[in-house]
Amino acid sequence: MAAPLILVSGATGGVGQPLVADLLARGLPVRALVRRHDARSAALVAKGAEIVTADLFDADQLADAMKGVRRAFYLPPMRPHMMQSAVAFALAAKAARVEHVVSMSQWTSHRAHPANMTRQTWLNDGLFDLVPGAGHTVFNPGMFAHNFLRTIDFAALLGFYPVLSGKGRAAPVSNEDMARTAAVILAEGPERHAGKRYRPTGPELLDGREMAAVIARVVGHGVLPFDMPFWLFAKAARLQGVDPYEIASLSHYLEDMRAGTFAFEGGVTDVVEALTGTPAESFEATARRYAALPFARQTLANRLKAFVNFNRVPFQPGVNVRRLERRLGVPELAEPSLAVADPVWRQTHAAQMAGTSALIPAPRLVRRA
Repeated sequence: MAAPLILVSGATGGVGQPLVADLLARGLPVRALVRRHDARSAALVAKGAEIVTADLFDADQLADAMKGVRRAFYLPPMRPHMMQSAVAFALAAKAARVEHVVSMSQWTSHRAHPANMTRQTWLNDGLFDLVPGAGHTVFNPGMFAHNFLRTIDFAALLGFYPVLSGKGRAAPVSNEDMARTAAVILAEGPERHAGKRYRPTGPELLDGREMAAVIARVVGHGVLPFDMPFWLFAKAARLQGVDPYEIASLSHYLEDMRAGTFAFEGGVTDVVEALTGTPAESFEATARRYAALPFARQTLANRLKAFVNFNRVPFQPGVNVRRLERRLGVPELAEPSLAVADPVWRQTHAAQMAGTSALIPAPRLVRRA
């Protein structure tokens, strides 16, 4: 029997690139879905991937991209109306008779979450269960290590590390570990993984100051952690070119972290090792890769650039989260709640954390009295 063709959306992103590479290394045919041809897509072609350009919001383009596909990885775009892309993706998967959909979700996935992106993700979790003939696997990591390493250049070059979540803790997971884990699920297919949800995490819980200590070891000098107000972080993120909607979503996830959502029931799973046979890498190992990137290397030119940018931050436009969400037409809930404050979320997610390696069926929605 021929190996199943696997479609990966978001193929040039932080998780998509290593996922495509891992699947190709396993000898599996991969169709990488990208928005445009560029150097990143060319690199995937060089590794052996088939490239298809498509807009995740265009039903016709997705239907064409899905022809002949047996398994698919859905990475939701960070957009206000992301759910429209998920519906188009699901309809394309139905038309192509895809046998397995693996959807990137969130540990915070919750019907009443204050973040619009997270409420839509909760809808996705149910939507892909409804694709006829297709097994569905929910892939719901917590905080990405990437979120805590966006400003590693400040630490490496100026000796400062901004802490945004107070004493809140998380077990940051690397893009590469998420990709390795998702590759196993897609390679082994629906027979083993349909109807399950997996929460890959890093190996230990850390708060912002503990992360700063790790980064200090990585960069080889002292690093001073300081509590950065979110409004100032938003300005720094805008300076880095981060989309305002992504910044607004992150503001809610930092609230989750402060509230203990990512440390719930111990906060750490062995999913990465259970599925891949290799333990999840430490935050330190991930930080070393980031510290070696051009923007964080400790050169005189980089130090000057970081100094200038650091001083430019207060003068950048900020993000008024409420105003932005109103302008984008984001629905407002009468009673939003963080995930960890909701009894239904706690019940279903406690069951997942209690399962051996979290390899348990996806829970049914429990109605509140």
